[in-house]
Amino acid sequence: MARVTVVGAGVIGLTTADALLEAGHEVRVVAAALGTGITSAAAGAIWFPFRSDPPTTVNRWAAMTRTWETQLAATTPEAGIDVLMQEVYADTPERPWWAGAVDDLGDPIIGRPEAPYLWRFAAPRVEPATFCAWLERRLAGRITIAQVSSLNEVEGDIVVNCTGLGARRLCGDSLLKGVWGQTTIVDGEGLDLSLSISDERDEATFFYSIPRRREVVLGGCAIEEFGETPSPPTQAWRAKILERAAAHGIVAKRVLRDSSGLRPYRSAVRLEREGRVIHNYGHGGSGYTLCRGCALDVVQLVST
Repeated sequence: MARVTVVGAGVIGLTTADALLEAGHEVRVVAAALGTGITSAAAGAIWFPFRSDPPTTVNRWAAMTRTWETQLAATTPEAGIDVLMQEVYADTPERPWWAGAVDDLGDPIIGRPEAPYLWRFAAPRVEPATFCAWLERRLAGRITIAQVSSLNEVEGDIVVNCTGLGARRLCGDSLLKGVWGQTTIVDGEGLDLSLSISDERDEATFFYSIPRRREVVLGGCAIEEFGETPSPPTQAWRAKILERAAAHGIVAKRVLRDSSGLRPYRSAVRLEREGRVIHNYGHGGSGYTLCRGCALDVVQLVST
């Protein structure tokens, strides 16, 4: 078995470390931050491939992750995962590019006022703080908080680079871009906490609603932004998000807070081995959708 150091403790890094530990490797995690200090904390965290490429590989990773998260929802409530119904609005009956990841996806629903066609399927939804804390407990004693300035300086037989946007600095990867998003989190009282919706038909009215156990995450936007630190939420975007929510029939009684983050988007997720370094970053807005599938591929690469 190998001595493996995972750099980064977002959902990708933690899930990767957990899978490596399951496979019997000696694992440690080195990260600049945990908890609310990571991009994963700001995620809506519904299973849905968003801003990630290439489609064929993404579908394979997404299908594996959907199965894993669905099983955790049934067996491990402390992981913070529940299965909701997800509705995705469409203007045409053409099957979406991510259909290959949903083995039970039927025909689109027609005749609803929200959109000409509506895709409906079961989707795991993750509570980010609960899920990441659960993974941290499974990795207890193996996580170190430290800044990494060079992957070459990291100890271990294998180093797994799960640094998200930090990989742009560590690897000089000009293909990696930050895509800024803001969410407005509202009290779930009086709202349907069993249904998540996504309407990406028009970028000017792009909207999603993701219920958690006691609150609802409303969004969204996707704006390219340079740097590793996201701009703070704005009142202007809160107003836009709440307006779009009302147009979708969602009127919250109380706003709890706003959140923002930078999705680490790349023209193709980078998952490959380069000497003793395995890169696993660039998942866009699909970290919680691809994490387990990517982690299992890393486990295979460690053995090659």
